[in-house]
Amino acid sequence: MELWVKKLHPGARLPVRATAGSAGYDLFADVKEPLPLPRGGQVTVPTGIAIQLPGPGYAAFVFGRSGLGVRHGVSPSNGVGVIDSDYRGEIRVGLMNHGPADYVIQPGDRIAQLVVLPVALPQLVEAASLEDTARGEGGFGSTDR
Repeated sequence: MELWVKKLHPGARLPVRATAGSAGYDLFADVKEPLPLPRGGQVTVPTGIAIQLPGPGYAAFVFGRSGLGVRHGVSPSNGVGVIDSDYRGEIRVGLMNHGPADYVIQPGDRIAQLVVLPVALPQLVEAASLEDTARGEGGFGSTDR
């Protein structure tokens, strides 16, 4: 299987796996100068790359980096970004600063991670009813606190 990555300009960095056991590829900020991310603020950070996934049975997901989230409160603004197999535009990462202080994204900073996963594409069937289960409609903490 191959993931094709296109640099949209010469200064962009290809995603990399930090270790042999890494599930995701680090994505890098493709900015020319420091990009302020004020406390409570949001920014969209370009990566300077576009990808081609192996086919419609795959999607790429943009997850936060644990270090940014735990140490600084910086995480993807939409939780998890989904990149469909037919998207060919630049990967941009929306980030939000939930932390107690302003943060500055430096050129080349690792800002998120890209994980490629298979996706199930079942045929949708409209149903008049669904099978009963022990849980039923219980949600939002119904099995614990």
